[in-house]
Amino acid sequence: MSDAAVTLLGIRHHGPGSARAVAAALERLRPDVVLIEGPPEADAVVGLAAEPGMVPPVALLAHAVDDPAQAAFWPFAAFSPEWVAIRYALDQGVPVRFIDLPAAYGLASGAEVPGGTSAPDGPGPENPGAEGEFPYDPIGQLAAAAGHADSESWWEDVVEHRAPSADPAADAPAPFAAVAEAMTALRERAATSRRDELREAYMRQAVRAARRAKYARIAVVCGAWHVPALSSMPTVAHDRALLAGLPKKVKTEITWVPWTHRRLSQHTGYGAGIDSPGWYHHLFTNGAPGEGSSSGRSRALAYWMTRVAELLRAEDHPVSSAHVIEAVRLAETLAAMRGRPLAGLAETLDAVRSVMCDGSEVALALVQDRLVVGDALGEVPESAPTVPLQRDLSRLQRSLRLKPEPEQRELDLDLRKENDTARSLLLHRLRLLGIDWGSPARSTVNSTGTFRESWRLRWQPEFAVRIAVAAQWGTTVEAAATGRAVERAARATALPQLTELVEHCLLAGLPAALPAVMRALADRAALDTDVAQLAEALPALVRALRYGDVRGTDSAALEGVARGLADRICVGLPPACVGLDAEQAGVLRGHLESVHAAIGLLEADEPARAAEPAESSADELGERWAATLRSLARRQPQAGSGAGVPGLLRGRATRLLLDGGRIDSEEAGQRLGLALSHGNQPADTAGWVEGFLAGSGVLLLHDPALLGLLDRWLSGVPAESFTDVLPLLRRTFAALEAGVRRTVGERVAAGALDGTAAGASAEPPAELDVERADAALPVLTLLLGLGSAPATGTATTVARIPRQTDRRSAG
Repeated sequence: MSDAAVTLLGIRHHGPGSARAVAAALERLRPDVVLIEGPPEADAVVGLAAEPGMVPPVALLAHAVDDPAQAAFWPFAAFSPEWVAIRYALDQGVPVRFIDLPAAYGLASGAEVPGGTSAPDGPGPENPGAEGEFPYDPIGQLAAAAGHADSESWWEDVVEHRAPSADPAADAPAPFAAVAEAMTALRERAATSRRDELREAYMRQAVRAARRAKYARIAVVCGAWHVPALSSMPTVAHDRALLAGLPKKVKTEITWVPWTHRRLSQHTGYGAGIDSPGWYHHLFTNGAPGEGSSSGRSRALAYWMTRVAELLRAEDHPVSSAHVIEAVRLAETLAAMRGRPLAGLAETLDAVRSVMCDGSEVALALVQDRLVVGDALGEVPESAPTVPLQRDLSRLQRSLRLKPEPEQRELDLDLRKENDTARSLLLHRLRLLGIDWGSPARSTVNSTGTFRESWRLRWQPEFAVRIAVAAQWGTTVEAAATGRAVERAARATALPQLTELVEHCLLAGLPAALPAVMRALADRAALDTDVAQLAEALPALVRALRYGDVRGTDSAALEGVARGLADRICVGLPPACVGLDAEQAGVLRGHLESVHAAIGLLEADEPARAAEPAESSADELGERWAATLRSLARRQPQAGSGAGVPGLLRGRATRLLLDGGRIDSEEAGQRLGLALSHGNQPADTAGWVEGFLAGSGVLLLHDPALLGLLDRWLSGVPAESFTDVLPLLRRTFAALEAGVRRTVGERVAAGALDGTAAGASAEPPAELDVERADAALPVLTLLLGLGSAPATGTATTVARIPRQTDRRSAG
């Protein structure tokens, strides 16, 4: 464990038991210098950990200056042993140094950085059981040797629940000696990775440097796995030979950034993470479970159960103080039955599930998410080094009262208000930079006005890396977003990318970027001949043109481009729809609908240009689009040839003309009748029906003639074609509203088609087979209760009875 004045404190990263043990050991040792496993570049910023504005969880962020995307994190929580050692050294005025392999080596090759976690979610080395590290988990091996199937529960029993002696300082070395002995035995059976050999060689060099600096008492805080390699020092030449193969360093910057408990959990990808950071924070901040009397040992458990009760009450679960008392008793009883010194997380959650959640896994999942893992977000002081872009963003967050929070929350904005408009601009600019702090959401306010905007906000620690990457485009959020937009315009390869970018620039209020984006858009639009690309690009342009005035932006330059695209679509769409298969027709149907809506918005702007010279109606955009739809609706495939517009598109064009008032229901019925004629292919006819009814089938209820036409066609579909047509019809009617489907079914069942009631026009058979009818009379007479059987030949009289009954039923 020790070599001369060097004391090795082998710890488990993010372990509250290890943190308490380190605190006790440092109080006893009173070292002259503290060496901590971590990147040496952090020596320049470690002093910030003592400032009042530094609140864990936080992380060291190192990134390459020339390529900020190459970055790595070193997270610390309040219960991390390294954080406890840092705070001890700073509080006592003792020098503190980081001794792991410099981050500059790992960032040079873009490989995983030793000692950290790659941005944003790369695996870290400090979980020996992580993939690619060792063939087995050392902690798991120790747990198995002790008869535990779960390494977490074993660690809790041995370390977290270990009751200290009356003199914690005297007892301090004991856990480290035991852990060092166990790790020495395990390393004899495991192969050490090349990366760990390099890291341990560098750590040994740092220890030697501390000795040369004449420090009398040296404390080394490192992962327990490295203790055996640091306790037996090889020669200096041996370590120098190992380090000779390191890559060339790159220029690196390092700073502190806020972190969250959720990012410490293993399921987020951080290899040195833990399953229950919220639980460990509770154990560390509320005292060790094994301290004091029996009542004192239950204090942390009782407080935890109280927090669970508060959470469940806030979510409308009926939880009382009696539930808390019984849950504590049950957790302690389970621990005794399972032979554990104190109730751990497993016993606690079992008690919560049984007593407070009534066996519900849903309620328990809420406890695990909010308390066991948690969303605590750390803070860093303003004096921490940051890029200018980060400083500008922090300034905007304060001035706009938009605090970054790890919990998801909804934000409704009214763009008529100056502050809400500024918030919207900030969120849109950050999205343009790839910092998705906010994502657009459906408005929770019952309003359809274009001045309403809703966002779903959630801050993530990885945004620190994206901010560093975005700093290459500018020193302020607006300048960086402008530079990013110009770069994206230069690299765009498709017209829809440019029209979407134009919309983003208007939403983000970036007038300086619009000229470059508009030039690229005009050049691309002039050369693009793909009608599908034009149709995909138009809606974003029209939205920007129509709603840009809500933000006070100048979108006049878009009008010419938008109308030019619309004219080209009107000309090129009918030929582009000929000879398509079913999949291509489905894609183009979506474009047809979006272009129809976009042209409707463009038409709505016509009154604003009333002062301009009037044009003939034939030249108006709306009339040209209506002519395009009529052309589509008329282009039926020729018999034996696929040279025509698919039925799906013809039917949709007809429906759009009907909804737009360009044709009346009588003409729509004529077109439906033509489409349903027996000379057409059933599959093409079914596609026509799907396109015509898509979105709403209410017109079948308002116009029984259309329903009658459809019913007669379906009844006449040949049996050999019905199987092919059925999936299309099922898909069509499944998309209709439930009430419409039910009413249509009732009318068809009742025969109420073409405005007639069932049986109203039915006539009796022209000739009645009296002999066959007389054979059924005795049974029929008995069923109707008419007494004795009627005489033969009275079948005509009796046959009228069920007919009258049918009429009463129909009425």
